[in-house]
Amino acid sequence: MRPPQISDQQIHDFIIAGLYEDVRDGDHTSLATIPADHRSHATLKVKDYGVVAGVELAERIFRHLDPTASLVVHKPDGSDVFYGEKAFEVESNTRALLQAERLVLNTMQRMSGIATLASRFAFEVGDLPAKVLDTRKTTPLIRFLEKWAVHIGGCENYRWGLYDWIMIKDNHVDACGGIRPAIERAQVYLKEKNISLGITLEVRNLVEVHEALEVGGITRLMFDNFEIPILAEAVATVDRRFETEASGGITLFNVRRYALTGVDYVSSGALTHSAQPLDMSLKVSG
Repeated sequence: MRPPQISDQQIHDFIIAGLYEDVRDGDHTSLATIPADHRSHATLKVKDYGVVAGVELAERIFRHLDPTASLVVHKPDGSDVFYGEKAFEVESNTRALLQAERLVLNTMQRMSGIATLASRFAFEVGDLPAKVLDTRKTTPLIRFLEKWAVHIGGCENYRWGLYDWIMIKDNHVDACGGIRPAIERAQVYLKEKNISLGITLEVRNLVEVHEALEVGGITRLMFDNFEIPILAEAVATVDRRFETEASGGITLFNVRRYALTGVDYVSSGALTHSAQPLDMSLKVSG
């Protein structure tokens, strides 16, 4: 269930950095109290209700620290979980297990919280054609984890960064003198660089919608902070000549109303910036 944009190397580099932040020159408590050859069994218990995410990552963390670690997975990524259920059990060198504990819990709690919220967004529009997208409103350096969790939860990943999509927003339009020059410059740039990227144009009102339709040359129109009746009119005006997207102030409580206007996509930063972690614990049983 990992998005193709996430590589094994990226996961490896994250594990190295995460362990360095926490362990540095050693887990001195475990080094002082636990024999080097001691092994333990531990259980990841869920203390909340939601969708579990980060199990694949947790397995990578455990096996990075102890290649002989073995996991029995009861709830793979994307599974619904209930209070008191076991997500997995792990048997490992005890020192390695205790080094991994906090990195595993921190990432799984964060990812599971996002996946849970994403699943609720997806449910709200499940019978409609509109797809729910995430945004770049993510935590620096762990965007890939948060977007991975969105994917697990059943919503779709939008831009992974400034590098994989052209998005002409209001600041770009105003800085270069209007919609037409902004689109034309983007087209020239892509041609000169021999780059194939989608082009989204953000519009702020129906006047700009009509101007964008006149200019053309884009992939998608993004309606920013449109009131729902105006959004419905804008979607009808575009009449599927371009993809359409609603953005701005979209939450779990209004996403369905936006989707009912007929837009192709609804994007919400709330998927990542408003998700609450799912409570979990890793208990060693000897």
